[in-house]
Amino acid sequence: MDEMLLRSVLALFFAAAVPQFTLRDTRGGAHTGAEWAQAKAAVVFFVTIDCPIGNSYVPEMNRIRDAYASRGVAVWAVQADPHIAEAAVVKYAENFHYGFPLLLDPGQILVKYAGATITPQAAIFSPDGKLQYLGRIDNRVEDFGQSRPKATVPDLRNALDAVLAGRAPSPDRTKSVGCSIPLRDYRR
Repeated sequence: MDEMLLRSVLALFFAAAVPQFTLRDTRGGAHTGAEWAQAKAAVVFFVTIDCPIGNSYVPEMNRIRDAYASRGVAVWAVQADPHIAEAAVVKYAENFHYGFPLLLDPGQILVKYAGATITPQAAIFSPDGKLQYLGRIDNRVEDFGQSRPKATVPDLRNALDAVLAGRAPSPDRTKSVGCSIPLRDYRR
């Protein structure tokens, strides 16, 4: 069975396990959970337009996408704050030169699915939607006011390498430092 057919069969098989969503990105494209089944792993960066720590990580997010896309890793960012106007997110994605889709998630579907609480925070999902890693991108920022010029522990890259090698990441959770994700008020 060729690889494309196998991926299609797996996509149908795992469709019920992957979260059901259709989210637009800042360029107008639509994305669904079924895309995860087409990849060896899916990385989701949780961001918001006004988090300085998160904004400082956009170049590294782009480098991670560039380094892992050829290895079958799909990469998205998710605007985690549901209170930010779409036009502001579109302008932000352009200004910060995101090299991959930045999804608009006003219902916080992916925030809730991953259990994300901080921006920036990275999640790795398996093709069947299982959360394999949630945490920081690296240790460049250790805490508020405590950062180093260059990371010494590339947590997300280490976790991705493990997943791509068929191993569980260790650790599979790390402490993220950044801005809290405000929750949407669903009572309205």
